[in-house]
Amino acid sequence: MKKTPQEWREQLTPEEYRVCREKGTEKPFSGELLNQFAPGTYHCTCCGEPLFDATSKFDSHCGWPSFDAQSADDNVGYEFDESHGMRRVEIVCKHCDAHLGHVFDDGPTDTGKRYCVNSVSIKFRSANET
Repeated sequence: MKKTPQEWREQLTPEEYRVCREKGTEKPFSGELLNQFAPGTYHCTCCGEPLFDATSKFDSHCGWPSFDAQSADDNVGYEFDESHGMRRVEIVCKHCDAHLGHVFDDGPTDTGKRYCVNSVSIKFRSANET
């Protein structure tokens, strides 16, 4: 079932709504998950689908959580973005179309990717959670 903007506003905090539903960006170095490196999985804030595994997370020093690959669940979609006078690839949740951030081809690992993700668009679940 597709949710209305009002239903999303009732489910999300104002900042989550601004970032996830209006394609906003949180301030660099402000996200609570920036320095989280424990074992676990990162899920979509809006619908709960798994998006990134903690094993793919690295410190890119860019101010946002960064990953070198999406999870094996293949729940991250890609859309061309020419907003703000830039040419980039936006990443979204395939299940609910939540804006996650952008992916760049400047990652330091073998994948060459840097998924630059807003902390408010993802929720961390530790490996110990069921």
